[in-house]
Amino acid sequence: MDPSSAGAGGNSLATSSCGDAQKRRVCYFYDPEVGNYYYGQGHPMKPHRVRMTHALLAHYGLLAAGKMQVLRPLPARDRDLCRFHSDDYVAFLRTVTPETQFDQIRSLRRFNVGEDCPVFDGLYAYCQTYAGASVGAAVKLNHGTHDIAINWSGGLHHAKKSEASGFCYVNDIVLAILELLKLHERVLYIDIDIHHGDGVEEAFYTTNRVMTVSFHKFGDYFPGTGDIRDIGYSEGKYYCLNVPLDDGIDDDSYQSIFKPIIGKVMEMYRPGAVVLQCGADSLSGDRLGCFNLSGKGHAECVKFMRSFNVPLLLLGGGGYTIRNVARCWCYETGVALGEELREKLPYNEYYEYFGPEYSLFVAASNMENRNTNKQLEEIKCNILDNLSKLQHAPSVQFEERIPETKLPEPDEDQEDPDERHDPDSDMVLDDHNKPLGHSARSLIHNMGVKREYTETETKDQHGKRLTTEHKGPEPMAEDLGSSKQTPPADANAMAINAPGNGRNEPGSSPK
Repeated sequence: MDPSSAGAGGNSLATSSCGDAQKRRVCYFYDPEVGNYYYGQGHPMKPHRVRMTHALLAHYGLLAAGKMQVLRPLPARDRDLCRFHSDDYVAFLRTVTPETQFDQIRSLRRFNVGEDCPVFDGLYAYCQTYAGASVGAAVKLNHGTHDIAINWSGGLHHAKKSEASGFCYVNDIVLAILELLKLHERVLYIDIDIHHGDGVEEAFYTTNRVMTVSFHKFGDYFPGTGDIRDIGYSEGKYYCLNVPLDDGIDDDSYQSIFKPIIGKVMEMYRPGAVVLQCGADSLSGDRLGCFNLSGKGHAECVKFMRSFNVPLLLLGGGGYTIRNVARCWCYETGVALGEELREKLPYNEYYEYFGPEYSLFVAASNMENRNTNKQLEEIKCNILDNLSKLQHAPSVQFEERIPETKLPEPDEDQEDPDERHDPDSDMVLDDHNKPLGHSARSLIHNMGVKREYTETETKDQHGKRLTTEHKGPEPMAEDLGSSKQTPPADANAMAINAPGNGRNEPGSSPK
């Protein structure tokens, strides 16, 4: 099969940066302070990469008026974060500092904060910033004012309800998906980070309103989850797909499995919105990665998803060779916009990082591809077989229509009617910061994402695992039914002017 034609409904654009001729309305979230946060000396995770990406976007002219709307996110509040995370965990993140952490040893252990997820100056503000951007981007998509929303500082997919993991503290992806579920019956999550998207999978393991699809390195590799046999539970059975891959996978092999699987997912599941986590540690030459994707091969996933013309949220994720991360996400922003970007990098304040080639395109290497065609075909057939067991349009009948315009009743418990945020809505500000008198009530208010279940692990007589212990949210059925309604008033954002490695390495539990 020709990889470029695999799958239903998408268009491959091997020769085009945009995916198709149609322009998309794109918004881009960026906080100028995000690059100042510092995990610590020697730590692989460097938020500075997001600032480098922004600099490339500026010098390629992608931030100019008329290209895309550039927004500065408003920080997520405690109540926003507690829609998924536990109250005590959020309170800990808010109060812990580098100076006080040694007085809270028990809490550090309880919440898995330490070497891989260290306490650093501004930790909570950092979490508020990237989470606020992802939720704000989701609200923009809900309003229908934009087709694609981008937050390269987000995509921290390992964070759990009550603990940090793999450089991730707050799971902005789960929060953004919960926002999208206020409007859309079904949301598709796709993860192309080299590491399994375990935090997001766990959060939606028991519901059919979110399908999670993760393409990742599997084996003796962090976080150690993502077996092809993990397919969801209860109402979520077959709505969790895991694609385990081996070292050295290249562009052709990756697309030969990505496009048929995702094409079939789009045909069978028919999501109202798609969240694509674009972790750049699956690129060739990553400090913690072991895949062999080129920048163009990685971006082909973005092109393919763009071609379906479904509301699309693009998020960052892993990526630890920062010159490659910046080039990858800059190129993929161009893909979202439908812009052809020249190979030669424009001069910028980080120009010396990109030598000696000074090219936008991240090249693949000659490393061995340990994924045979036979193995990939077996994985693909297994996944497609699981997809064949799905019912079309689960939960509710799917139809394209304009959401109801009637506003819900105002919140009687709201103390101040002019308060900037409504308690049940992540975002209510428009881009001019005008307070609004009404706001949409959350369908998933006090949602049962904090209820956990434990499935006891069992083994057959040969010791083979039959079921796996898995903790995660079990959304209440009444909360995850039909949810077409008016979205929140507007995104948590302010318009801003555009400016003219290995697992055993310290701190290497990757994101």
